[in-house]
Amino acid sequence: MPRDDPMSPPAAATDDRGDARLGLERHGRVLQLTLNNPARRNALHPDIYTAGLAAISDAAADPSLGAIVLTGEGAHFCAGGNVNRLAANRQRPPEIQRESIERFHRWVLALRRCPLPIVAAVEGSAAGAGFSLALACDLVVAAESARFSMAYVKIGLSPDGGGSAFGGRVLPRQLAAELLLTGAPVSAERLQALGVVNRVVPDGAALAEALALAQSLAHGPRRAQERIKALLDAAPTNPLEAQLELERGHFLDSLFGPEAGEGIEAFRARRAPAFNRSQR
Repeated sequence: MPRDDPMSPPAAATDDRGDARLGLERHGRVLQLTLNNPARRNALHPDIYTAGLAAISDAAADPSLGAIVLTGEGAHFCAGGNVNRLAANRQRPPEIQRESIERFHRWVLALRRCPLPIVAAVEGSAAGAGFSLALACDLVVAAESARFSMAYVKIGLSPDGGGSAFGGRVLPRQLAAELLLTGAPVSAERLQALGVVNRVVPDGAALAEALALAQSLAHGPRRAQERIKALLDAAPTNPLEAQLELERGHFLDSLFGPEAGEGIEAFRARRAPAFNRSQR
C-alpha cells in the first residue's frame, strides 16, 4: 500500500502509527468519515481499518442515516500505506502483514456491501490503497488537481484493497495495465472522461460537493438504493439470466414495500416523496 510521489515526510521507523485515526462527523442524515493523518498525507494504519469497519457496521444499522462521505484531512485524500511499517514487517512473521491486509480487506468489503450510498471526496493524492478506497466507494467527487495512482509497483509490490478488481472492472484493460505496471498518476479529468470520477470540482471544493451529493442521496429510498448497489455488484459476473432473476426479485420486494408505496403515492399526487418517513 505505497505512497504517491512526492513521498510524504518520512516517519520514524519505530512509529508506524503516528497520529493516524478515523474521524466521524454527523451532518444530518450523512455520516462523514475522515482519514486523519495529515503529516503523512493520511497514510493508513490497521487501527483505521478497525475503526472504519465499526463505523460502517454502525451506520448500516442506523435508520436515521442515509449516506456516507469518505474523505481525507487537509490537502490529500490518502497516500496509501505506511512504507516504514512495511519495511518493519519484513523483519516479522508474514502472518502479521497477512492479518493487516485481511483487516483492510474486511473494511473494503464493508464499504462495498454497505446499504448506504458512499461518496469519496478526493483532494490531492489518492495513491495505492488510497486509490483502492476511492474505487470502493459508489461515487467519486474529485478536485481538479487530484491525482490517482496505483503506486505499488514502484516499490516492487502488487496491489491490495481491490485495486486490481476495481481497476479491472471500471477501466479498459490497457489503462488498468498502464496504471498498475507503471505506477504513473492519472488525472481526475481523465478518470471522469472514462466514467470513473463522477464530478470534478475546483480545488478545495470536493468535500462540500460530496456532502451536497450525499445529502440528496440520503433523502432517497434507502432499501431501493441498497438493492441497486447489490445489483450493480452482481452484474459484472452474473450471467444475463441470473441477473434478470435477481432484478425480478428485488423489483417485487421493492414494489410491495413502504418506499414504493410512498413513491407511487407521491408521483400520483404530484408532490415530492418523503422516503425518510417510510424508512423509520
